[in-house]
Amino acid sequence: MNQEFIEALREIVKEKGISEDLLFTTIDDALIAAYKKNFNNNANCQNVRVSMNRESGEIHVYAQKEVVEEVFDDITEISLDDAKNISARYQIGDIVDIEVTPKKFGRVAAQAAKQVVIQRIKEAERSIIYNEFITKEFDIITGTVIRKDKGNVFVDLGKIEAVLGENEQIKGEEYNFNEKLKLYIVEVKNTTKGAQIVVSRTHPGLVKRLFELEVPEIFNGVVEIKSISREAGSRAKIAVHSNDENVDAMGACVGAKGTRVQSIVNELKNEKIDIIKYSKLPEEYISNALSPAKVLDVTLNEDTKSAKVIVDDNQLSLAIGKEGQNVRLAAKLTGWKIDIKSKTQAGKETSSIEAGE
Repeated sequence: MNQEFIEALREIVKEKGISEDLLFTTIDDALIAAYKKNFNNNANCQNVRVSMNRESGEIHVYAQKEVVEEVFDDITEISLDDAKNISARYQIGDIVDIEVTPKKFGRVAAQAAKQVVIQRIKEAERSIIYNEFITKEFDIITGTVIRKDKGNVFVDLGKIEAVLGENEQIKGEEYNFNEKLKLYIVEVKNTTKGAQIVVSRTHPGLVKRLFELEVPEIFNGVVEIKSISREAGSRAKIAVHSNDENVDAMGACVGAKGTRVQSIVNELKNEKIDIIKYSKLPEEYISNALSPAKVLDVTLNEDTKSAKVIVDDNQLSLAIGKEGQNVRLAAKLTGWKIDIKSKTQAGKETSSIEAGE
């Protein structure tokens, strides 16, 4: 050990954000282990202390022995008389440090310290990356596609790679080398191998964050996103509410000539987005959620949290949507089970009931 080594350690402490006390304490522990492994035949029973000067790097190894009246184990004990020969201040029960620094300990110590420093640097870097990304959990981030393997897409986030799993990819979306992608950070895990970032292109949170980035009124809280339902790559519904009567929530999200929503649609590779007005009244909310279909009537069953919806005959297929998508998204958005009938179907059911009566 030398002063240059100590200066290098302090530079590492500064650059990597490692605790200086923790680093030196860990080095001390490593030096004790190195001494016991290489120089001490009684490693399991001798107490050893290592002292490293934090300015010069000079190292001393001490065997620690307890002062006793009668010695039964000369490896861990020392008589009071022998202790007094070292220093008159020692009393029964005190610990005496006896230097046992081997002549060739410097090389072993340097190797042990090097291994500890390398390990601490790795741990510090992992910790720094984890602490940086944990603050971005449930947020949006831009990454660069670097490779694809077994259905997974590997994305460079700057300091770390993230894996976009098959279930988190938009169906039919192509991911090309060096392509920039906006991703939603679903979870940040702290593992033994460092931070693990789980990202998604299908999560509803991606749509929410994109609107927050694109619509200042949402970012500053004037317009609020109440709910989102999404079938990634195909269609999404977003319910919005204005906290200022002078601000039109839907208009703010759409933007002048549809520029704001179109920007989000482009980012999601032409995924359709329905922006609907939120309402505290379930009947109105459900009616709005079934847009673009026009609803004639909504009847609620509070016990089952289900709604019976009636539309004109020519609106039925629009209300249900292709393969039931529109009503399915509306149900997810509102939290109500929705049963849609055409005006004719509802009339026949009423007639059948009346006839039965």
